[in-house]
Amino acid sequence: MTNDNMWGGTIRKLWPMEADKFRDHLLRLDANSRRMRFAHAVSDSFIFDYAKRMSENGSIVYAYIDGDRVGAVAELRKIGDTWGHQAEAAFSVEDQYRQKGIATELLGRVIRSARNRGVSNLIMSCLSDNAKMQAVARHHDATLHFEQGEVIGEISPDGANPMSIFAEAVEDRMGYLLAILDLRKPQVTAEPKALPSKAA
Repeated sequence: MTNDNMWGGTIRKLWPMEADKFRDHLLRLDANSRRMRFAHAVSDSFIFDYAKRMSENGSIVYAYIDGDRVGAVAELRKIGDTWGHQAEAAFSVEDQYRQKGIATELLGRVIRSARNRGVSNLIMSCLSDNAKMQAVARHHDATLHFEQGEVIGEISPDGANPMSIFAEAVEDRMGYLLAILDLRKPQVTAEPKALPSKAA
């Protein structure tokens, strides 16, 4: 279940009112991790804008949450204005949460969300030297091929069924309650130390 303790934390969806948690996670990524996630160098201001658009784009974001800290995320993004045959997936993991199977678990949640929305071709693109992302994709039976210096992974989710839809709905209900409780906690995390710079 999404809300069971895993590695000392929990996995659940992030909701639009938690965009700051998503933003702070991305800001904590070092330069190389940002390059691996976005396939090019990005500035703090790029991340501020990207996180702000999370809800506007209708993206679905699953997070590994350790206390008040989001240590890893996996995203499901529409291609176009509505959910259709294709969608995109991506993930990022902070250093201390790597090599624990968290990314594999997060991607599994994304794949289930994709199947529940009628997606039959889930695309993941990464740099050719991003071996970790490729390994996670292979774990979920992705087909990998090279295109102009990048590796494109394609996953074909099964069709939705009553169990997959029910499981996501139950987890969403519990996850939303946890999000509300988190928002009511006293905020002890510091604001990001870097102010937005010019976009990369």
